[in-house]
Amino acid sequence: MPIWLIVGLGGFLGSTLRYGATELLRQHVTSRASGTFLVNVVGSLLIGLLFGRLSAHDGLRWSFLAIGLFGGFTTFSAFSLDTLKFIQRGQWLWAGGNILLQVALGVLAVWVGYSIANSLR
Repeated sequence: MPIWLIVGLGGFLGSTLRYGATELLRQHVTSRASGTFLVNVVGSLLIGLLFGRLSAHDGLRWSFLAIGLFGGFTTFSAFSLDTLKFIQRGQWLWAGGNILLQVALGVLAVWVGYSIANSLR
């Protein structure tokens, strides 16, 4: 089976789990943002556990779980893992820059996209 298919299957499962978890949490907590927040934290915890147990050289399992399943569950987990790797290498400036730029530019990009969509109505 090609690796892109394995990653895609993991992504499908992760995205489906994210949707289900967010909806379940939304029903028991007051907002969708709370569900997204909890999914992001749980996804980061799970990818950290995986990173501690498997190596990126563990081929298919790493691709299915880390890139596919957890990448589909929350891309925030991949962002968190990249930041941890910078910290582990003592690259504090890169870690801080990664946090600052991804969050700031991500919010800015959402605002720009939203503004463009509104102007096209």
